Amino acid sequence: MGNPLQLGLVTYNRGAYITIEGKNASLFYIIRSGRVRIEKDLDIPEEEDEAILNPGDFFGVVSTMSNHAHIDNAVAMDDCTLITVRSDQYSLLIERNTPVAMKIINGFSRQVRLLDQALTRLTFKSSVEVDERHLFQVGEYYARQSQFNQAFYAYYKYCITNPRGSNAAIAKQRMAKIKPYAKTANLNPDTSKFIRQYPKDTMLFAEGESGPELFIIQKGSIRITKIVNNNEVLLALLKSGDIFGEMALLENKPRSASAIAHEDSILMAVNRANFKGMVVEQPKIIARLTSSLAERIWNLNRQLRNTLIDDPVGRLYDSLVLELEKERMDLTSRQSHTFGFGPNDLINMVGLAKDSGRGAIATLLESKDLTVVDNKLYSSDISQIKKSAEYYKKMEIRRESRRERSR
Repeated sequence: MGNPLQLGLVTYNRGAYITIEGKNASLFYIIRSGRVRIEKDLDIPEEEDEAILNPGDFFGVVSTMSNHAHIDNAVAMDDCTLITVRSDQYSLLIERNTPVAMKIINGFSRQVRLLDQALTRLTFKSSVEVDERHLFQVGEYYARQSQFNQAFYAYYKYCITNPRGSNAAIAKQRMAKIKPYAKTANLNPDTSKFIRQYPKDTMLFAEGESGPELFIIQKGSIRITKIVNNNEVLLALLKSGDIFGEMALLENKPRSASAIAHEDSILMAVNRANFKGMVVEQPKIIARLTSSLAERIWNLNRQLRNTLIDDPVGRLYDSLVLELEKERMDLTSRQSHTFGFGPNDLINMVGLAKDSGRGAIATLLESKDLTVVDNKLYSSDISQIKKSAEYYKKMEIRRESRRERSR
């Protein structure tokens, strides 16, 4: 029969704090009775309807499964009884109670989408919602940049999904013109194959495209990008073991970003039919997906906090700290590090205007510990990045305090 699943049971009185923002997480909770209020110091309208949790709902999973500190407070609104689950029990929970696991995964998927919408609205001042008509604009951007692999792919998918679209004839003309310069690998991949190979600079999918699959990187790396205000924004650089593309599979919505092979890559593709079987038969992969979604939610919350920093230089330093946190690097050590992006990518990542962005980068590079090597940012001492980020935060707190006193 296998090992029994022995979950814990705890009670909290009305008004008690169950989790506290910034404290380390060792387990998460499923509400058995009572109600729990989730409090955040971030004002995110997209999440307002999720502040009150009821029996059957869960909380604390993001921090527990991503192995980060809590990102919010959880307060008992009534006398509550809660089921506790450790991260190492999650795979067994999936095996024994598939509906709970699917509720967590689907809840995470929706939360990622809402946070992504909020981040795009606050950082890039635009809407995150796209559809298949947007594929033409993606093709136009990459054609202007002479990135013909990506341009051809986006035009091709636009023509397939919009054969009578207003730009179909133009897209076909563009494709004929750039085809000699484009590597058109995997335009129509064999969906029956689990393992697929993608050469460097091949587009796996484009923002606006419908997507029935998620991917697990077996070898290589994938960059996730988005075209915002006529700029390509690097959202993430994923490596072996990472999972991506799950939003389109779980929610049946168009891709909100593009995926491009950063180097020759081998991927495992999972479609909707296979995914249902994996939930029951391969709980460790589903646990990894949950951890991946939890990590993305934690990162999105962290990026949203970055938008609250007024000083452009402070935002750049904070963004570099976030990238180091993603890599689980010891920020107190004096080790060196090469980031996977350059100055212009960093400007776009935090949504700065070009003029203020260039000025902030110039100030950033005045530091003797930060330079550009082969168009990538290089730090000779990452502890100095953390110290600089903390300095700018302290300066901002002082400015805000002075403004408060002058009112």
